Amino acid sequence: MADKIFDYIIHGGDYNPDQWLQTPEIIDEDMRLMNLAHVNSATVSIFSWAMLEPEEGVYNFGWLDNLLDKLHENGKDVILATPSGARPNWLAQKYPEVLRVEETGIRNEYGVRHNHCLTSPIYREKVRNINTLLAERYKNHPAVKMWHISNEYCGECHCDLCQEAFREWLKKEYDNDLEKLNFKWWSGFWSHQITDWSQINSPKFRGENHVPAMKLAWRRFVTDSTISFFENEIAPLREITPDIPITTNFMRLYDGINYQKFAKKLDLVSWDNYPAWDRGFNEKEACNVAFVHDAFRTMGGGKPFFMMESTPSLVNWHPVNKLPMPGRQELSSIQAVAHGADSVQYFQWRKSRGGHEKYHGAVVDHCGHENTRVFKEVAHLGEVLQKLNNVVGGRSESKVAVIADWEESWATQYFCGFNNEHREYFEECTKWYKPFWEKGISVDVIAMDDDYEKYDLVIAPFLYMLKDGTIEKIESYVKNGGNFVTTYLSCMVDRDDLCFLGGFPAESLKKVFGIWAEETDSLPEGMKNIASYNGKNYDVVHICDLLHSQGAEVLGSYETDFYKGRPAITVNKFGKGNAYYVAFRNDEDFTKDFCEDLIKKVSIKGDTEIKAENGVSIRKRGDVIFVMNFADEIRKVTLDGEYLNIATNEKICGEVELDVCEYLILEIRK
Repeated sequence: MADKIFDYIIHGGDYNPDQWLQTPEIIDEDMRLMNLAHVNSATVSIFSWAMLEPEEGVYNFGWLDNLLDKLHENGKDVILATPSGARPNWLAQKYPEVLRVEETGIRNEYGVRHNHCLTSPIYREKVRNINTLLAERYKNHPAVKMWHISNEYCGECHCDLCQEAFREWLKKEYDNDLEKLNFKWWSGFWSHQITDWSQINSPKFRGENHVPAMKLAWRRFVTDSTISFFENEIAPLREITPDIPITTNFMRLYDGINYQKFAKKLDLVSWDNYPAWDRGFNEKEACNVAFVHDAFRTMGGGKPFFMMESTPSLVNWHPVNKLPMPGRQELSSIQAVAHGADSVQYFQWRKSRGGHEKYHGAVVDHCGHENTRVFKEVAHLGEVLQKLNNVVGGRSESKVAVIADWEESWATQYFCGFNNEHREYFEECTKWYKPFWEKGISVDVIAMDDDYEKYDLVIAPFLYMLKDGTIEKIESYVKNGGNFVTTYLSCMVDRDDLCFLGGFPAESLKKVFGIWAEETDSLPEGMKNIASYNGKNYDVVHICDLLHSQGAEVLGSYETDFYKGRPAITVNKFGKGNAYYVAFRNDEDFTKDFCEDLIKKVSIKGDTEIKAENGVSIRKRGDVIFVMNFADEIRKVTLDGEYLNIATNEKICGEVELDVCEYLILEIRK
């Protein structure tokens, strides 16, 4: 699949005209309003199964025929959804096995969304059937440009079908060898040996839930089960409409499914972006969102991704739903494009009159007209996006990678020991990402088993669990000239959470890092140590590995407690490269200073020579530079030459002041 599916930035979002069939004049008005808002796309039919098939085997496609024709006549592309995210009532009533069983062992009643069993043969059959009919009917419709599969896959089922599927999955995972499974799960502990596959059930609070390897296996099974369900969904679409690309919308850093594995099945990665703006931490939130954008861009092989959902206003599901200040959502949308999005899409186009999401933000409010602040902001953004066709398909090249692995996030949650209160794996990864984001340096966010060799610097925070082959990958990468950084509690267990014998870090990595981690101290809340580095002292919290140097150069030491003077930061020359170990959990002051030193030592350059004050993010994509003020005050930017500001079509140079939420889109003058 090519990098570029469309020749322009998609601007649109979720449209639910099936809620307005009794008032067709509203649908006609929507066409007028979409044109005013410079909307060029609509995502339809996401939750329309009951309208498409009101009774089993009875179909009603007429309304959708008319809608697609109307959208096409008005110049709108259509992203057509499959409706499996919310099954019709008749299906659950006739086939109750399609409903999920919770961890309690109780089967759910009909209701909400994603309340279906992924294993159920009946549900898979019904999904495949409706998808086949959709593909056959609309395979040649000129408006249909992409498939949106289901919606925000999530959750798990503990029914008998899923229990048996889990056992079959385990047989494949462990070569149908119970002795091997018992060894990997260390079942002799607490006399939990398994003597028959039928004795295994999913981990539950009322049963077996203290075996980390089992919990890791269950999470991997849920991922594979979800992917299998997805592949069942798309099979008829691949067969009938092979040239129409396929995506499904991911949810930020949701860790119930391994997105890095799932993404390999998509033609284009997309995700739903709902930042918590204007709550007193906008700069931090901007960095967090940038990290997620880069994670999904990297998952897609560096190709552009879609921002499938965002809100043009507020959401309705926070405890308190704060309105973003004027300009905030436009800036948020520009940030997505800057980091690789080829779409800005909203949930939702028009607010529903009733139901759970009637107060969720939308382009068109209940007033039904264009004379609102939100509508005008969306329309203005639409005008700007029309000027960015040359960005579409553009990539960013990165020389720095942060390993933020979905399976690692599970492993760091499941073990019991050391500091059980503070793990926050993805938060740690984002903390190490931030110094590069602040300097406008492109970063890829990779999985543990991705390629390291193309990067000059790889940072792997809290690399507790190592997948098969990771030891060899790290050793080879450093030996061949790479710079590898890891931190506390790293390289301790294999993929089944079995501790490596012989001390930590694992096996040959003691030689690579030139250290041995003998013990680990855990600091209660409010207690801290101090680490010295380059003549400065930094707070140490939560975790301290007690190291012995075995050839590594000591860059910093602990300053208090019985291990005062012991190594806290080390670097080891190994082959042509360098392996760094930061033995403690640190604050952002340390990561900023340490990473700035790494940038100098490794000779990593920013994407541009533009200088900006704190809170301004600079991102280069292709030949376009995005300069975005996420601070809550006016910020100064010093340009390194003359540019064309694409948004305003004005030449610009020298020192520029950016107001709150203001941004520049600069074309490099050749």
